[in-house]
Amino acid sequence: MISSKFTTALALSSALGVSAASAADLAAVPYTKAPVIVGTLYNWAGFYVGGHVGGSSTNESWTNTANTTAFGDLGRGQGFRQRGSGVFGGGQLGYNWQASNFLFGLEGTLSGMDNHGSVLNRVFGTGLDDQFSWRTNWMATVTGRIGIAADNNLFYVKGGYAGVNNQLAVVDVVPPNVGSGSGTQWHNGWTVGAGWEYGITQNWIVGLEYDYSAFQTKSYQLAGTAAPAVYTFDAKPRDLQSAVVRLSYKFGSPLFAKY
Repeated sequence: MISSKFTTALALSSALGVSAASAADLAAVPYTKAPVIVGTLYNWAGFYVGGHVGGSSTNESWTNTANTTAFGDLGRGQGFRQRGSGVFGGGQLGYNWQASNFLFGLEGTLSGMDNHGSVLNRVFGTGLDDQFSWRTNWMATVTGRIGIAADNNLFYVKGGYAGVNNQLAVVDVVPPNVGSGSGTQWHNGWTVGAGWEYGITQNWIVGLEYDYSAFQTKSYQLAGTAAPAVYTFDAKPRDLQSAVVRLSYKFGSPLFAKY
């Protein structure tokens, strides 16, 4: 009887030992923390260079202020205004600073254009008297940019200095008094615009932009063949507008971590 009780106690003790060992093994299973998901914010900061192409239009105006030549039929205060459109394209260079979702930048552009036109002076009937021609050749800008970034998208406005190269010419082909003259001037002015850019990669950026520019009035003496007599005009390239597609390459583009 004693032997039977001893055997039962020994078996129960062994079972409890095995259970305790199993519990100890379960407690030893290591705990693994769930991994932190890390994303990236698009970085707009840094230097960039690129090109743009599109179209533009110029509203050119010129008014006679003096006419002491043998040729030329417009009197003082008479003149014309004409709009011409053409292809517009060039390059841009700039630098962006980024603070959170806000962007501040400086940009310079140099663009060529083919906005031109011609006018036949019919003030004195239907004869082909003065024949005027004009052209805006190229434009330079230096502007500041302010924008808001939404990951790979950037919406911005810009404004600053603009200057344009402008040419005005006249020729009178109706005898007995014939002559011609031309002049080229650099007109200073201002520009404002707005645009959208999208970061294809951390370096390549595409975008769309619209700009409006206005310029000062300059005096042109067009009586080259009648000098020292003068045929003088106040000319102004007015409300030059452009819309372009942009492609830029941004240098040095580290990622911003987002936890």
